[in-house]
Amino acid sequence: MTRLSRSMALGWAACVPVMLLHAAAAGAAEPPKLNQADTAWMLTSAVLVLFMTLPGLALFYAGLVRMKNVLSVLMQCFAITCVVTLAWVVVGYSLAFGDAGPLSAWYGGFGKAFLSGIDVKAVKGTIPETVFAMYQMTFAIITPALVLGAYAERVRFSGMLLFSLLWLLFVYSPVAHWVWGEGWLQKMGLMDFAGGTVVHLNAGMAALVCALVLGRRRGFPETPMPPHNMTMVVTGACMLWVGWFGFNAGSALAASEGAGMAMLVTHIGAATGAFAWMACEWARYGKPSALGIVTGMVAGLGTITPASGFVGPMGALAIGAAAGVVCFFATSYMKQALKVDDSLDVFPVHGVGGIIGTLLTGIFAATALGGGGYADPKTTMGDQVLVQVAGILAVGAWSAVVTWVLLKLSDALAGMRVEAEEETEGLDTVLHNEKGYNL
Repeated sequence: MTRLSRSMALGWAACVPVMLLHAAAAGAAEPPKLNQADTAWMLTSAVLVLFMTLPGLALFYAGLVRMKNVLSVLMQCFAITCVVTLAWVVVGYSLAFGDAGPLSAWYGGFGKAFLSGIDVKAVKGTIPETVFAMYQMTFAIITPALVLGAYAERVRFSGMLLFSLLWLLFVYSPVAHWVWGEGWLQKMGLMDFAGGTVVHLNAGMAALVCALVLGRRRGFPETPMPPHNMTMVVTGACMLWVGWFGFNAGSALAASEGAGMAMLVTHIGAATGAFAWMACEWARYGKPSALGIVTGMVAGLGTITPASGFVGPMGALAIGAAAGVVCFFATSYMKQALKVDDSLDVFPVHGVGGIIGTLLTGIFAATALGGGGYADPKTTMGDQVLVQVAGILAVGAWSAVVTWVLLKLSDALAGMRVEAEEETEGLDTVLHNEKGYNL
């Protein structure tokens, strides 16, 4: 066995989901023991993932919209952080990571509602369960925040809040349980280390449905709608790149060899995705743009996310390159050919990236390609790819159908889209009686 193979084997062992470690520890004679190094790393990772939303994603999205709507986007990111935090404490964590007995394949139940049983001494694997709950909360925050990029500049604030709350409870939490909470997809063997299906595909499909149901912004596609502040966009993108190390390497749930490999391949995927997107744009339009290179970076990060704990550096290069090229053409096709107004390109970047990454995880996790191998040594690449496809179809269908239902419900109860005159005036003034810029 080569040094790389030994390293990946160790990384694979270190990346066993914490739920399985907890179950094994519960059946042993000794209770689970807290590891201070693991705890310190997971505390840091939780901060990094929250940093991705506030201020990273908030600045990234706010810079991409027009000046009259910049404050509304910042407000939406901030408010989603608050409402998801409250919902996660009340019931979201329980639905995602609880135990519903005979129904545990589908949802986590209500046994951990209001974080019941999670006191200062509760341990999950080798870290306090308080830290685990907080870390998973930051994932729950950023996922509906990603979706808002699809309906930016035309959504009513009250409708957005209600929709985000319902989407967390009925879309995000069940899917998180299926994939990470000992649900049916995890037991089937789906490989999603840090959220290719749970976060990116899930948010991407919801974004596509939102864009189709709410319709185009006034003037799209005839009227140019360029970003109002590219400096803000690049600043937010840089914060996302740094925060993503907590997102992916933190998903090892330990300060381990697996976390180290996940961090390395995450960085490689981001850089390769950015460079590939820039190259495509340069070849097609004659000039590379700052918007293009940072969007390629986000595509690379989203695409390497499901694979980050399972593949090696060469796999990361291939996945990052695929992300930059495929997501570049998907974005152009969505806007120019299909005329779908996904305002900030959530589906072609996150949705398509999540699909590509989840599929390629089943390929590049193979030991012959430098990966850590499959959970069952008897599993073939074809078998694993079929499982990955099943996960993509299940999560994509659930997200699309339930998102449509929740949009219709939110529209009936609170209203989802502002009036035409309000959209023309700008959401900063109409919805918040403030202006992001006093010019």
